[in-house]
Amino acid sequence: MSIYLQHFGLKREPFSIVPDPGFLYPSNHHRQAVAHLKYGLDREGGFILLTGEVGTGKTTLTRTMLKRMPAHVRVAYVLNSKLNVTDLLASICDELGIELPKDLPESRGLSFSKTRIDALNQNLLQAHAEGKKTLIVIEEAQNLSADVLETLRLLSNLETNTHKLLHILLVGQPELLDILAQKELRQLNQRVVSRFHLLPLEKDDVANYVNHRLHRAGAKGSLFDSACISVLFRLTGGVPRLINLVCQHSLLATYSTGSKVISPKLVKEAAVEILGSRNTADNDKKSMAILAGLLILVAVLLIGLVNQTSVSPEPLADIEPSGYQEPSASNEPSANNEPSASKQPTVDTQPPISKLAPAKAATSPFTSLLKRWSVDSGAIYSEEEFSAQANDSGLQAEKLTTAKIADLERINRPGIVWMKQSFNSSQRGLKSYLLSGLNGTVVSLQGNKGSITVLLEDFLAGWSGRYLYLWQPAPSFNTLTVGDSNALGLRWLQDQLAIIDQSSERIITGGRYTQAIAQKVASFQSQQALTADGVVGRETIMRLNQLSSPQHPRLLGEQL
Repeated sequence: MSIYLQHFGLKREPFSIVPDPGFLYPSNHHRQAVAHLKYGLDREGGFILLTGEVGTGKTTLTRTMLKRMPAHVRVAYVLNSKLNVTDLLASICDELGIELPKDLPESRGLSFSKTRIDALNQNLLQAHAEGKKTLIVIEEAQNLSADVLETLRLLSNLETNTHKLLHILLVGQPELLDILAQKELRQLNQRVVSRFHLLPLEKDDVANYVNHRLHRAGAKGSLFDSACISVLFRLTGGVPRLINLVCQHSLLATYSTGSKVISPKLVKEAAVEILGSRNTADNDKKSMAILAGLLILVAVLLIGLVNQTSVSPEPLADIEPSGYQEPSASNEPSANNEPSASKQPTVDTQPPISKLAPAKAATSPFTSLLKRWSVDSGAIYSEEEFSAQANDSGLQAEKLTTAKIADLERINRPGIVWMKQSFNSSQRGLKSYLLSGLNGTVVSLQGNKGSITVLLEDFLAGWSGRYLYLWQPAPSFNTLTVGDSNALGLRWLQDQLAIIDQSSERIITGGRYTQAIAQKVASFQSQQALTADGVVGRETIMRLNQLSSPQHPRLLGEQL
């Protein structure tokens, strides 16, 4: 036994990517898949389809089903899908133990394929007479050529007067659905008696999945806490194979430190090593945020030493870094008609802003905005660090530079605004506040020195037009367009639509964003006065969240 396994009290490797049926986690979705496969096998012959993205557990599920197959079912298991017709027939005959004529088929004027199909037919008739069923399983079926698929269709014609003699299970990636949807394969597609598309694990299932594998490997308790599980789900999208890889490397990394406590940081580092550049951008972003924060902190400390007798400066959340420039219009997000950026307005003197309420308890605007999303954070020293903290919590920061009040009402999310004049200080320059409520002619703001309420007209007179807000992307995607393959995202989308409209019928998509689901989305967008283009972008996701998730913070009608 490996020393690293002993370190964690494990008897065997818990996160091997070998498709071991003993480690299959029986999620609700997997149980449904098994039910569909059994239903197809109980039918009188025909094709059964099991599809799913890479790493979702198709092979493990298939082998689990085969391991539990009744004794009267014979199985021909074909792993190599890149075979020509004659090799495929030879593989099936070998798997079923069919003896072929010893003389060469050419000597009798018969082709190689004809000889094997005849032998297979005779064998199937004999097995049927003995009360046996025959199942052919082909893995990676998306690689099958048109000739091989046609041969399989012809094999499905083998029958008696009352019964089909053969069941054929095709296991493949989502592309298999597109292949079978082609006109020239419609005869085969019509013979599919049962089909199931295997999706990644949902967030609630990830913890159970990890703990199930640990328990099977001999663990006495959980090694990954809830924070680790959240990071794991966000980085893997619930794909079991990726979960296994990241968990295995997390255990190794923890063992190398001599600790038995797995931290979210080590999970992230393991994901970077396994998933590559997909996560390195976030890593670089955090490093830059930390560096920027340290530089700003040093600058502020120096300023404090020089001006010890002056008025205490505003906190770092209100200070623009030296040399800061707004992003150009070409860099501003444009999805869903987002307002474009323009040159930063010139700082000028504005009339005093009316205060309608005294200040309350002080807190940082950046920290306060994260708190509205139930995210506890320490001191925030830069927008980069704020964005990194948001990303770690499954949120995304968006900033507008020339927003109007109509944009705020449409977005309907609390956010950071930059005012040209501080309310509670004589200092000049842009000052940041949390815009927490917009209620008719009254605006609720929270600055570093407390909360205040001002008239809308006074707010507009002092507002620079900058607005930084948070939103929660859908799991595994930021945008969906026709043709995209994203089973997890589509499940989330249809779940949201069903919550909003309980009469909404689910559309079978096979994990692809089809024209049918796009039309359904366009209808929703039209009802919500959004651009009805069928593209699921930021504003559509935000509106779905608003209508289906009451806990999401809102701006309109809210006051501190």
